[in-house]
Amino acid sequence: MDTTYLAPLIFFFIAFVFSMLGMGGSQLYTPILFWLGMDFKPEAIPLGMLLNVVNSSSAALTYGRRSMIDWRVALPFGAAMVVLAPFGTWLNVSLPTKPVIVIFALFTATAATLMLSGWRPARGGLSRRGRLILGVSAGGVLGFFAGLIGRGGGSFVVPLLYIAGLEAKVAAATSALVVTCSGSSSFLSHIATAAEPRWGLWLLCVAGVLAGSQAGSRVMAEKLPTTAVRFMFGWVLLGVAALLIIKDVALA
Repeated sequence: MDTTYLAPLIFFFIAFVFSMLGMGGSQLYTPILFWLGMDFKPEAIPLGMLLNVVNSSSAALTYGRRSMIDWRVALPFGAAMVVLAPFGTWLNVSLPTKPVIVIFALFTATAATLMLSGWRPARGGLSRRGRLILGVSAGGVLGFFAGLIGRGGGSFVVPLLYIAGLEAKVAAATSALVVTCSGSSSFLSHIATAAEPRWGLWLLCVAGVLAGSQAGSRVMAEKLPTTAVRFMFGWVLLGVAALLIIKDVALA
């Protein structure tokens, strides 16, 4: 039996959860595809990036229709990530990546702890200019380092927005649009490596992610209270931080 055909069902549930958190899920799609038997570079990476974009863009469409996205932060944030990420990828410097990953992991764990503790930053204090500055500066810095260490950056967008003062559900919804921008850039830069895509399986995976994303984003928008979103994201962030430390630092 070709185990790769289990992927669409698995990805439905991943998309269901990650769409509620404003994340694309690429950190899970790619390794799962590889574990199920796909070649890593020519198939797993480009398909994982495509599914990341499908998930985040589908969720962003739902959140946009419900006026949950802070566009004054999302647009400059996403644009800055798209522009600066290639510079991080192309920069030819001997910067050790492990310390950078540790910093990202510690930041992620701190944000998770703040969310789980119930700490709430001051809201409503960001002016139009403040939102623009936040989007450009945070998006640029995050995009640069995400490109430098080969990460999409989705795991760090929501905690940044939350700490900056956005309410948890608005931060997750805004992140979905930001992740769509950065993920699209990454997908287009890697699609040339896909030698011979298995279009039947690709379409099934896209359908599974699209269905999961629509279901998850609608549940988040209509039924989940802010507290539930905050706790869910807090625990997911702790898992991401632990995975970064174990996989990319301890075992690298």
